[in-house]
Amino acid sequence: MTKININNEAYSYAVYHMAVLFFDKVEIVNSNLWDYKIEFSSNSSKIYSAKQTAESYEFDSDLNDNENVKLAVFKYFSKVTGKKNIPWGTLIGIRPSKIASKLIEENKSEKEIIEYFKRHNNTEEKKARLCIEVSQNEKKFLKVKDKTVSIYLGMPFCPTRCMYCSFISDTINHCKSYVEDYLKAMMYDIEKTAEYIREKELNISCVYFGGGTPTSVNNQQFENIMKAVHENFIENNNIKEFTVECGRPDSITEEKLLTMKKYKVDRISINPQTMNEETMKKIGRGHTVQDVIDKFIMARKVGFNNINMDIIIGLPGENVSKIKNTLNEILKLKPESLTIHGLSLKRGSKLFEDMLENKKIDAPDQSEIVSMFDSAHALARKLNMKPYYMYRQKNMIGNMENVGYSIEDKECIYNIEMIEDSEPIIAIGCHGVSKIIFKDTNRIERYGNLKDVKEYINRIEEKVKGKIEFLKTLYG
Repeated sequence: MTKININNEAYSYAVYHMAVLFFDKVEIVNSNLWDYKIEFSSNSSKIYSAKQTAESYEFDSDLNDNENVKLAVFKYFSKVTGKKNIPWGTLIGIRPSKIASKLIEENKSEKEIIEYFKRHNNTEEKKARLCIEVSQNEKKFLKVKDKTVSIYLGMPFCPTRCMYCSFISDTINHCKSYVEDYLKAMMYDIEKTAEYIREKELNISCVYFGGGTPTSVNNQQFENIMKAVHENFIENNNIKEFTVECGRPDSITEEKLLTMKKYKVDRISINPQTMNEETMKKIGRGHTVQDVIDKFIMARKVGFNNINMDIIIGLPGENVSKIKNTLNEILKLKPESLTIHGLSLKRGSKLFEDMLENKKIDAPDQSEIVSMFDSAHALARKLNMKPYYMYRQKNMIGNMENVGYSIEDKECIYNIEMIEDSEPIIAIGCHGVSKIIFKDTNRIERYGNLKDVKEYINRIEEKVKGKIEFLKTLYG
């Protein structure tokens, strides 16, 4: 545990988030038992080490205090730890492309934007350029019409639980006794939501069915829920996109693929996360590499020409060689889009619990993480894809990013709308969060559905009524 004493609690958040880039565990303390001590004045900071001489950092008058504090702490720990390969620098926000978008709107040149990222956050040029490109590529999708919404549906079941996942608490085999009850509750949610949408004459832009794993239920159950989604949200609506995140190959059957074609799904995800057998077993996937390949080929034969694949960089035991194997296998399949995720240590996941218990996670080191991301980005370019949306998460291994790449006209419009808060989203099912946007003030309000499956079932009428009342604050 690295203990840091500071003389101004207002900077605790900034100091902590800079320190965790360099140390596994950090604690901000008020005692005299410290490893580092930081004293802030109005225009500078002085950082002491229990083992080294103090160093002073003058603040840049053109930057705000928070930026100056983060830069001082970042530069100091980069020097004393020798850990320098942190491409995003001090930037910890979840939507860095928004910075680029704002600067583009101010008519800043590419050179000026790159310099801004460097001066304010010590961000490397390649990440600044990525932000610029994402901002430019997503722009054409952000023209939102009034009274237009997107629909999110959530299935809270998976065939197995992956060790990095905090979303599900149990697998579908252990939940079979109440899967039907959940689907009935979800049907009620669908029907009442659709009724309100029709009453208010709202337009539906996109429908996204995620989870969990929507295809983890059996063939008939999947047919029933897809029929309800189609009748209530797809049929007679001029939607832009209908995505189903199949995700797990061990949940996909030919019948389910045919059901999706029948009900006008135009985009699916088949997500291996890795194409290394040993890693798949280690993280708790219930399928093989060959299963991924077979189900991908099956989806092609059924007629899907817009398939996304997800990979995660930083999985336990993975290195540059293993990620290159994953990328080579994906290159052979040639999906239309590729989502590159950095591993995030999420509260409630097995990985996070291991970290709390001081168990070795076996994660790649910082230089490997950066090389692995560089290789993944290079593959996307080789597949003629461009980055079109991006976000970051807390506790990401290597402090990197999640980026969606796509060939032209195969972008996931829903993902852009969600990340950029450009359109209201109405959520159905467990864990879903509805979001409304008041354009006159740019205020965003959210209404969360229940996360516990049994509570969602038992309180469905109450919570759907609450959601409708919430939507009325915008639409009446």
